[in-house]
Amino acid sequence: MKIVGVAACTVGIAHTYIAQEKLENAAKKAGHEMHIETQGTIGIENELTPEQIKEADLVILAIDVKISGRERFEGKRIIQVPTEIAIKSPNKLIEKGVEVVKQA
Repeated sequence: MKIVGVAACTVGIAHTYIAQEKLENAAKKAGHEMHIETQGTIGIENELTPEQIKEADLVILAIDVKISGRERFEGKRIIQVPTEIAIKSPNKLIEKGVEVVKQA
């Protein structure tokens, strides 16, 4: 399964990058391909390409603030959670995502 997402916390520093790392590791462990864009104090990093978004089966938004470019995900299956959930339970979040995609 292909997953894309955005991580963004209120301060735009620590939690953003921790959430990115935890989600990418959990997806890899479960055998999925995942790309996470970060939106923080230094702007957008690892920006998702239109092709990555188009091919994605699922979008995970681990965000505590409003993000820019949310409209790019129109028509996609989206799971939105606070960064805290992505950091504390990344494996469960990936499992939930797989269930959401299977149910569709």
